[in-house]
Amino acid sequence: MTNQERFNEIFQDKIKRPGSEELLAFLNGPHSDFFTAPASTRFHGNYEGGLVEHSLHVYECLTDYLARERVKQIYDMHYSEDTIATVALLHDICKINCYTVGKRNRKINGSWQEVPFYQFNDEMPYGHGEKSVYMITPFMKLSREEAFAIRYHMGFSNDDPKNNVGYAFEHFPLAFALSTADMEATYFLDEVRSYE
Repeated sequence: MTNQERFNEIFQDKIKRPGSEELLAFLNGPHSDFFTAPASTRFHGNYEGGLVEHSLHVYECLTDYLARERVKQIYDMHYSEDTIATVALLHDICKINCYTVGKRNRKINGSWQEVPFYQFNDEMPYGHGEKSVYMITPFMKLSREEAFAIRYHMGFSNDDPKNNVGYAFEHFPLAFALSTADMEATYFLDEVRSYE
C-alpha cells in the first residue's frame, strides 16, 4: 500500500465530519501536491512524498501517545478518532504547493555535478500552523481545541512568544500532544536524505 493509499484509507475511516470528503478530494486533486511534496527543503522528509509520510508518522505518534495509561488516567486526555486523525493528518497542509525543484552544483567524488534540491516558495505566507487552520476551515469545521493544536503544533521551536505557546499547551492539552507527536516523528521517524 502506498502512503497516499494509506492516508486516504485512514482519512476516510476516521474523519466523518461534513466537508471531509471535499477536503480529501482537494488533497488528491490537480491543485494540490500534498502526496508528492517534501516535508522540508533540507531536514526531515526532504524528498518527494515526505509530507504525506511525515503526516502519517505524526498520526502514528499521536495515536500511541494518547493511548498511554498515564495520558488517559492522570492527564485526562480523551479524544475521538476523528479529532486525532484530523489534527495529525492535516497539521502541515500549509506546505501544499510551496516547494519547487531547483538545480545546483555540488562537488561529488572530486568533480562538480548538477544535483536537484528543493526550494521553499510560499505564495501565501500566512504563517505555519495558522495557515493550516486557514486552509482546513473552508472545508471542515474545527473545534477550538483542534484549531489551537494545529496552530501551535510547532511548540516552542516556532517564533511565537513563549507565553502564547505555554498558554496553548496549558489550556488545550491536544496542542501539547500534537507538538510532542510532531517532534517525535520529525526527529526519530522521518528520514533526511542527501543527494550525494
